[in-house]
Amino acid sequence: MTNPQQFYDEADNAVVSRALTRRRVLALGGAGAVTLAGMGAAAHASARGGVGATDALDSARTAALATDTCMQLTTEQIEGPYYIDYELFRRNVVEDRTGVPLILLLRVVDATTCRPLRNTAIEIWHCDASGVYSGYTAGGNGGGTPPGEPPTPQPSGTPTDPPPGGGGGGGGGGGGHATPTDDLTWLRGIQMTDYQGFVTFRTIFPGWYSGRAVHIHTKVHTGGERTSDGYTGGRTCHTGQFYFPEGAVEATVGLDPYAANSVTRVTLDQDTIYPGTGTPGGLLRLVYDRRHLARGVVSHITMAVDPEAENDGGGMPGGGTPPGVSPSTTA
Repeated sequence: MTNPQQFYDEADNAVVSRALTRRRVLALGGAGAVTLAGMGAAAHASARGGVGATDALDSARTAALATDTCMQLTTEQIEGPYYIDYELFRRNVVEDRTGVPLILLLRVVDATTCRPLRNTAIEIWHCDASGVYSGYTAGGNGGGTPPGEPPTPQPSGTPTDPPPGGGGGGGGGGGGHATPTDDLTWLRGIQMTDYQGFVTFRTIFPGWYSGRAVHIHTKVHTGGERTSDGYTGGRTCHTGQFYFPEGAVEATVGLDPYAANSVTRVTLDQDTIYPGTGTPGGLLRLVYDRRHLARGVVSHITMAVDPEAENDGGGMPGGGTPPGVSPSTTA
């Protein structure tokens, strides 16, 4: 049986790539230990509430192994402006962020053969409960407003130039890849798949920001290898996003720290990026106690990809960019 402590109490935040300075690594280790202790208690509370982390993970792995969707290619989606190539090899990406504990069980298979893709890198990144991405905290939560500060008045007139930094924190707009504003790294990580094509991340349930439904970004890298310098060689064969059923998102709205997020939330049906195709479009399957979602959620999905393809996420949702139009980079 899988031990839930493996995911809730493993203080591996200090295991990061050389992209970080020694000072930053030490800071991660100190902050992570405190957060992990609290999350561990939530795991045990979840088990007492009838949705144990061990049973949920075992069920999720079984469901993933039995999936019949591997022949349907997972939809390519845009990278968004907040990607940073940190290559932080770790299972626990929480650091000092607070929120509903989330276990993200991901599997990747070859869409043609249905065979698991072993030794393949899966990368994730997403915003925190207030809708802010690490590396872009100066941009705020999608509306350009850092949490706790009054909103900045909207400019008048017609802009003649793109905003500096490629769009900064604008939630729904494009504008190219945004320039990072800090060296923070929470809620970002990468792992190599096991022999069955699985990786497991320990994170928190994301919040929301202007213009987008709640989501997590992902990239799948094949043909390369993990080295002392990070992930070397190969290609990005898939860029996508994961989404959450509306009922689960609604259940977080009244919980701390999500309750402090005053941005108008976009539902899954209103989102302009989600293709509306369920699992092939990135919709996660969730396991949690509906009465006590705050105790934790286990999510899982299988991605079916073409390991020889190259999809860096620069095109429009669903693939491709209209002629004469620059690639969109909605967050």
